[in-house]
Amino acid sequence: MFLLTGSKGPQGAGHERRTIYQKIREYDLLEKKKTVTALKPGEDRAILLGLIMILSSVMMFFLLGITMVRSYSDSVWTEESSCTVLNATMMAEVNCSYSCGSDCWRASRYPCLQVYVSVNASGKIARLTHNEETQETSSECFYVPKCRKDHAALYAIIANISERLKAQQQVPCYYDPDERQDSVILTRLYTRGALFHSLLWPSCMLVGGTLIILMVKLTQHLSILCEQIGKAKR
Repeated sequence: MFLLTGSKGPQGAGHERRTIYQKIREYDLLEKKKTVTALKPGEDRAILLGLIMILSSVMMFFLLGITMVRSYSDSVWTEESSCTVLNATMMAEVNCSYSCGSDCWRASRYPCLQVYVSVNASGKIARLTHNEETQETSSECFYVPKCRKDHAALYAIIANISERLKAQQQVPCYYDPDERQDSVILTRLYTRGALFHSLLWPSCMLVGGTLIILMVKLTQHLSILCEQIGKAKR
């Protein structure tokens, strides 16, 4: 009887040790599964955030490319100089129309201000316009105000601009070095500085989104390597 009891003792202890080891092993696996389950949604959200940032930056690049970059590249007034104002004269009035409601348009008018300058870099006499859009809208007038009902207010705006130009005498200007355009402009709509600052933010967003995805992928790769090293040691 004692022999039977004694022979079962060590086997029972070994079985108990194996049971404890299995429980510990199952607990470790469960903890690893919990960790993986907790990390996976976070990694998915991080990758989704990175993709959204990349797509948003691509859309911004597209919009800037068809607006600012295109206008900047198409502009022929690339050389900066100073111009001497020769005369600023208000010529005949130009008709315009303004909105008075839904499907309602009424006519008004504003005086056309013509300004002639001498380009100091070349000594050429040219007509001065405000910017590229003014040149496209009206090739004769220096400034095209927003049309409104009050004709007197429009006249006052143009008269004020004329007086300021006459008082300054010397103004900065941009001209076409290839002489494809006879006129010069006072200001450019989009300069290199404005173009740089506009492209800076989508570039930062693109780099940030790419870095987020790369960091998540690197973390996943390191996790797999750690798991493989742990299996090799066991």
